[in-house]
Amino acid sequence: MSKVPDLAKRLILGRALSSAQQHEQLLKKRVALPIFASDALSSVAYAPQEILLALAAAGLVTYHYTPWVAAAVVVILLTVVASYRQNVRAYQSGGGDFEVATTNLGGNWGVVVASALLVDYVMTVAVSVSSGVENLGALLKFMQPHEVAVAIGIVVLLTIGNLRGLKEAGVAFAIPTYLFMFSITAMLLWGLARLVLGADLNAETAHYQIRGDEAGVAGFALVFLLLRAFSSGCAALTGVEAISNGVPAFRKPKGENAAKTLLALGVVAMTMFGGVTAFAYITHAKFASPDQGSHLINPATGKEVTDADPVIAQVAHTVFSNFEVGFGLVTTMTALILFLAANTAFNGFPVLASVLAQNRYLPRQLHTRGDRLAFSNGIIILATMAGLLIYAYDASVSRLIPLYTVGVFVSFTVSQVGMVRHWNRLLATETDPAQRRRMRTSRGINAFGATLTGIVLVVVLLTKFLLGAYIVCIAMPLLFLLMRAIRRHYDRVAEELVPSGEDVALPARNHAIVLVSKIHKPTLRALAYARATRPSSLEAVTVAVDADESQRLQQEWDALDIPVPLKILDSPYREITRPVLAYVKSVRRRSPRDVVTVFIPEYVVGHWWEQLLHNQSALRLKGRLLFQPGVMVTSVAWQLHSSDRLKGRVEPPGPGSSRRPPRVEARPSGGSVSDRE
Repeated sequence: MSKVPDLAKRLILGRALSSAQQHEQLLKKRVALPIFASDALSSVAYAPQEILLALAAAGLVTYHYTPWVAAAVVVILLTVVASYRQNVRAYQSGGGDFEVATTNLGGNWGVVVASALLVDYVMTVAVSVSSGVENLGALLKFMQPHEVAVAIGIVVLLTIGNLRGLKEAGVAFAIPTYLFMFSITAMLLWGLARLVLGADLNAETAHYQIRGDEAGVAGFALVFLLLRAFSSGCAALTGVEAISNGVPAFRKPKGENAAKTLLALGVVAMTMFGGVTAFAYITHAKFASPDQGSHLINPATGKEVTDADPVIAQVAHTVFSNFEVGFGLVTTMTALILFLAANTAFNGFPVLASVLAQNRYLPRQLHTRGDRLAFSNGIIILATMAGLLIYAYDASVSRLIPLYTVGVFVSFTVSQVGMVRHWNRLLATETDPAQRRRMRTSRGINAFGATLTGIVLVVVLLTKFLLGAYIVCIAMPLLFLLMRAIRRHYDRVAEELVPSGEDVALPARNHAIVLVSKIHKPTLRALAYARATRPSSLEAVTVAVDADESQRLQQEWDALDIPVPLKILDSPYREITRPVLAYVKSVRRRSPRDVVTVFIPEYVVGHWWEQLLHNQSALRLKGRLLFQPGVMVTSVAWQLHSSDRLKGRVEPPGPGSSRRPPRVEARPSGGSVSDRE
């Protein structure tokens, strides 16, 4: 085939990496933090906004609950971080919540967690990219009519970046992530300094009015509204679990480095989320969406405002009202970090899919590394699903958010219950007092985390179900059933392929059949090869589609004195495949213990379009014969001159070639030899 596709692949993805270079792709903590924590950090851009949006359904009067809702989210965030620090120390294979649940609660619970995480990773990409486009639209207004196309384009760029390999993606993403941290921290410090100096900070929407469809709520309805705002704010917790799935990417000691990175994530995320929410409250920023039952009204005109900037952009504009460069930096970095936040899922989803494939819950192709040592198949599947979701929901964050957080809190809760079982099992055999104290502390943290995340899960389901969470509640069971079906298939095949005593018995005879269309070089080569295999019996078979041609073939066959009998099969309806199948079956019926070997001459061509002109009958026959028990199919290749152009081509590594490095043995001369040489 042409070298052009290979050249394009190398230009986009870079040179292929050998399995021996896999250790070079491991990450330091300062690079791992932006890779695995960008999702949780980027939630600063939309989690405070979602709290205000949920509260706006009851009008402006409920905005004073904002600090309390944010404080509850911070408590959950710190609890989850503390709980997962125990996870990453105990389980370092990259299975994360799936491994914890499978090991301690059983295979079915592991699949439940896996289905929840896979769905949530897709949602992470869709929400993060859509929110990034929304924030970028606040700075570049001309992009707003094309948000869907821009969002899908960003997903494509992220896919290419991750296909190039984990280390290169990490270096590319580290700088903007740290710039985002710097810009948000600078905004909070700048705003605090201005407040201390007596500045009056009011957002551009401060004088607007909020009209909610549920105005005047009280009692249980108010509690339900506050719980909905809390569940919306819990979007800030998504992405925390990615570190537990990415532990293999850390340098040694993997568990300790992952735990330290997780702690840094918790501190930074808590500070940024709390700070942005506080300034949104102080500056009286407002946000509404008709889809969520709230409307933003400009009292000067009496008209509804539908193009208000995202809350974080409003805060940045207010704080940096005397320094426009700061506003531009915050807005740009927010949009960029949201695009890069999807990278957390691009690193977590393929690793989890690889673990599931290794455990036979997903197709084995998902366990294969590509040229750049990334799990390419998982990356492509994630990008495809996220792109379809963005297209279906028009890149609308307000419509996507209700689908969010359900999956991640399912995995949070099940994982922490599993960790409690893990510590109970270890405590039953541990005798060292110091170790027992440490285990009891870890068990207490995980038990508290399981209780709290379980409560949050119930709240999320109750408050988000009718707003779109029901879709996730349908997708997760379907994915669960699919993975169980795949596992049953692999188990059934493995059981079927277990060797038994009768499998080593030799067949009584080998009846060889060479398919002939005309007498030419490929036919003569197939006959010679079949004779060289020394079968018990050998015959050539042709199908009489045209009686005159069959007669001429028989005459030419006899004239050349070919030492193989030619059998002509009658075909009144001019078919080829059915008469051959019928004849092969008749041979098998006469001698069920015999093996029938069918030799098929095939052309080897050098251009894709030539394949369309040759070998079609051979492919159809081969496809049907492969389903016949006791029938072996052998292709006898004949290289046409057009194939000469490919003889010197260096073949790229095939799928699965990087699963394990080649075995190297010492040469007598002091060198080494690989088992692939």
